Amino acid sequence: MNAPVRALLGDDHKIVREGLKMVLADDPGLQVVAEADTGPGVLDAVQALQGPQGLDVVLLDIAMPGMDGLDVLQNLRRDWPGLPVLMLSTYPEKQYAVRCIQLGASGYLNKSTDTDALMAALRRVAAGGMHVSPTTAEALASLVGQGRTKSGIEQLSHREHQVYLLLTQGHSVSEIGAQLSLAPNTVSTYRARILEKTGTKNDVELALYAQSLGSGH
Repeated sequence: MNAPVRALLGDDHKIVREGLKMVLADDPGLQVVAEADTGPGVLDAVQALQGPQGLDVVLLDIAMPGMDGLDVLQNLRRDWPGLPVLMLSTYPEKQYAVRCIQLGASGYLNKSTDTDALMAALRRVAAGGMHVSPTTAEALASLVGQGRTKSGIEQLSHREHQVYLLLTQGHSVSEIGAQLSLAPNTVSTYRARILEKTGTKNDVELALYAQSLGSGH
């Protein structure tokens, strides 16, 4: 019998982690060996397990306290390039899957996905493959088209995208500054760039813009 796929769960909601552990416990070929509820906690757990020596895959949320999942992903790609990371989030696939893959993720799943698809994706990425849904594949294919003009969301830098994400969740400039360890005036500068690139005038329009991107999925 093959050794089980060893997974680390990174999610700030205990009920989500417990639910995932219950789902994965039904499959003897999958084993949760560690969990963490903060971004730095994920990095510490991977370090303690010596990366690929003790782990086969990291299942990682985007919205994580201390350090968001995209920053965690970049750190893992730098320090443990051989360790696959599968992103699992509530955020719309149309907005985030391509960005996650561009940053080095092996795939992206929405939390509304069914359990069979989750387990299949975990096995695939742990074996060195990619999990790319038809929606993500279409988005990736459209990016390689020559002469294609980037949409507003695609023009955002990594840091701008982090600020955009928090703004559309209703966080204030000061709250975003505290979460990302940025001065409020720096956040305001990012906000101005985001509004310009997305063609919106205020936070309400920005929220509606984000909602429109997520619709239809």
